[in-house]
Amino acid sequence: MIAAIEPSWYLIVSALLFSIGAFGLLVRRNPLVMFMCIELMLNAANLTFVAVATKFVDVDGESTILRDINGQTAVFFVLVVAAAEVVVGLGILVSILRRRPGATADDLAELKG
Repeated sequence: MIAAIEPSWYLIVSALLFSIGAFGLLVRRNPLVMFMCIELMLNAANLTFVAVATKFVDVDGESTILRDINGQTAVFFVLVVAAAEVVVGLGILVSILRRRPGATADDLAELKG
């Protein structure tokens, strides 16, 4: 018999993914790696939205499923914003890294002009 996975496990995985992304963002200096860490943090937030949207609610001793579409709607909008970020951000980063292959985030701060 297959046991159902509780939504709290998804929240734990989401917190772990967000922590890995935040740690990578603070530690790494490569702009592409930093960009991937931001995407990892966004996906962790998406997992949280979906897990909370399907969370079991205990009402008077009965377990019911909260079938709320609002969390999944938020995930859709976060994915749209992330896609726009990828298009613009990756285009800028790739063009900068073509000119300066060893550029770090500190070098990019000097480009403010």
